[in-house]
Amino acid sequence: MATAPVTIDLAFHGDPRRIAVAAHEIEQRGGVGGLFVAEARHDPFLSLALAASSTSALQLGTSIAIAFARTPMTMAYSAYDLHRLAGGRTILGLGSQIEPHIKYRYGMPWSKPAERMREYVTALRAIWDSWQTGDKLDFRGDFYTHTLMPPLFRPDPVDFPLPPIWLAGVGPKMISAAGAVADGLICHPLVSQSYLSDVVTPIVHDSRIEGGRAAEPFTFATMAMVATGRTEETLLDAIAGTRRQIGFYASTPAYKPVLDHHGWGALHDDAHDLTKAGRWAELADLIDDNVLDTFAVVGDIPSVGAGLRERFAGVAERVTLSIPYDADDQLGSEIAAAV
Repeated sequence: MATAPVTIDLAFHGDPRRIAVAAHEIEQRGGVGGLFVAEARHDPFLSLALAASSTSALQLGTSIAIAFARTPMTMAYSAYDLHRLAGGRTILGLGSQIEPHIKYRYGMPWSKPAERMREYVTALRAIWDSWQTGDKLDFRGDFYTHTLMPPLFRPDPVDFPLPPIWLAGVGPKMISAAGAVADGLICHPLVSQSYLSDVVTPIVHDSRIEGGRAAEPFTFATMAMVATGRTEETLLDAIAGTRRQIGFYASTPAYKPVLDHHGWGALHDDAHDLTKAGRWAELADLIDDNVLDTFAVVGDIPSVGAGLRERFAGVAERVTLSIPYDADDQLGSEIAAAV
């Protein structure tokens, strides 16, 4: 049986003033399924609204918008308006972030993130359904209550299917939450082929059955680090940048389960110690070739294209390229064309 092809998506991390032109050029070059914007220095919904204005077919999505930085109601309005502006072309990718950011950067409550996320998605859908049908909004949960929706504040229905909701997850509880209530899972860039097939897929399968959604479509989407260049010099620079990024990810406790899966738990301890000591520049030195090749696809552009097909075909339908080093806007499209 033939393996389903992998759709390559691109990520945009730049100044929102550049995204309209960049999105238009990506759509014109072709070969890319979607353009995704993370919530980091800028609001992803504003950037994607600009991208929607300069494109007509390219899918647009958040990867990710930080769920717990907003209530389900505020998220519902932003995502619904963006979906309308884009003519139904959007995907809402949500993530939890980690406790210090939610509590001390956003000033929002944090507790039981996997359970909270399950309820968050259910509340979000209840709000959208109320807008679409005109039915009374009556959502009452353990974390969120939404029971007020006067006509003045109710948007008009949209004329196309509502946005699919993808959840970002690394640990078993959040992966299970994605399988139970979402339409897709976004895997972090620190992911390997074996972690996807041996850990992630079985958890999603079981949670789909548990949630009564086994017959509904579900998308496995992952971010994937690539280290490539058009010359030997740029390739070496890309490898160095990717080692630094893997080292940073390895230092983060939330991503330790992936390292543990490969028997590399000590790598987390070493990386975490370096960050606590402020020795960030030394993180790359911890990443040997075995670790690099496990978590990144490395080589010239044709080799990276073949490597992405080999690594993810059959385990992920969508792959968003993660390029953790300086590269021009066209590099991602060239990689996508090689897949």
